Amino acid sequence: MSQTRREFLGRTSALTAGAMAAATLPNHLFAKGVNKSANEKMVAALIGCKGMGMADLKAFLEQPNTECAALCDVDENVLNERIADVEKIQGKKPAGFKDFRKLLEQKGIDVIIIGTPDHWHTLPFIYAAQQGFDIYCEKPLANTIYECDLMEKATARYSRVVQIGQWQRSDKHWQDAVKFVHSGQLGNIREVRTWSYQGWMKSIPQVADSPVPAGVDYDFWLGPAPKKPFNNNRFHFNFRWFWDYAGGMMTDWGVHIIDYALYGMKQYAPKSVMAMGGKFAYPNDACETPDTLQALFQFDGFTMLWDHAIGIDGGYYGRSHGVGFVGNNGTLVVDRGGWEVIPEKENGSDKMERVALIPGDGKGLSNHMANFIDCVKTRETTNCPVEIAAGVARTCHLGNIAFKTGRRLYWDSVKHQFENDKEADSYLTPNYRAPWELPKL
Repeated sequence: MSQTRREFLGRTSALTAGAMAAATLPNHLFAKGVNKSANEKMVAALIGCKGMGMADLKAFLEQPNTECAALCDVDENVLNERIADVEKIQGKKPAGFKDFRKLLEQKGIDVIIIGTPDHWHTLPFIYAAQQGFDIYCEKPLANTIYECDLMEKATARYSRVVQIGQWQRSDKHWQDAVKFVHSGQLGNIREVRTWSYQGWMKSIPQVADSPVPAGVDYDFWLGPAPKKPFNNNRFHFNFRWFWDYAGGMMTDWGVHIIDYALYGMKQYAPKSVMAMGGKFAYPNDACETPDTLQALFQFDGFTMLWDHAIGIDGGYYGRSHGVGFVGNNGTLVVDRGGWEVIPEKENGSDKMERVALIPGDGKGLSNHMANFIDCVKTRETTNCPVEIAAGVARTCHLGNIAFKTGRRLYWDSVKHQFENDKEADSYLTPNYRAPWELPKL
């Protein structure tokens, strides 16, 4: 069964109504982040400071009347460096924490930015929601489908404003491209192509396990993930290529690209999926996730292809990444550089008017953060609310699960489980390492 955006929003509204009716939480948990005036300073704290977390915080601090009060990271080296960076930006030193739970106890903070590895999104998100904070969380929403479900429930139960870091949702040329798709001019769209070919990503050589670097709380970094010896390949940026912490290219780039495919087609859950691929470019390197993968999703009335390759740039339509909406009259192609329409021909003539490349302005992340801040003040829905991000993340995880099982899988989008496939269902829920536990919501 496929789900539309309207069905997503309706489901979330029902959850919200039920939770509000049964709510017994003290009033102070809902006191943060409500109806700030345009001139009132908004204060953020960041959990996870290394990469996109810091990029998100910088985008926040670029907005008027903003401040960062606190940073948290399990790596003291990163934490101290980012404290100095923030002090240079705003002229005021933020507090530093290694345990995000201590940060969430601090007064005077309005919003939490989560920039941790994927396996560490769920717990800070839910704890922050329970404490009454509004949240900006990096993509993908979570590392498993069940965690996505929990985060969606928490957002509704605690009435939080949430923006997920799929910033293309706030990028004008992407929005304009989808408006054109929705205009119907392409004719019947029977196939959507999504892809990411990343030539700059190279092989990661095998390295031996090593002592934990000074200043790193490695056990906390692992958190709910399985206990493993420290290995530099699994740390910081490269965590993306290990199943314990992330989902490889499928969830790293896929959530951005597939997001707009689903947005354009107004469907957020496939009926079935199959996938093939492997470590074909670098079979002996350190990565676990496939460097080459094709996943085919069936929706009502169309199919969607995901295709990724690491180490090469030769994508479709001469683009390293993008979405291609293939219609009877023409194909709209969009990537981060811009969008265009390539007409089909009939009897030597174009079936529709060609649209030359309309370039993007590169302001997606800044616009995304501005939208988040506006919605925190007004309590309106953000450009990428949790229910949309959950639908996109689920779709990407389905592709990875199909790859792991090696067969076509049929998805029940109401029950959030596979049809008669216990092995595939076993990938839906993570096994948290003690003492960490999945919240009960």
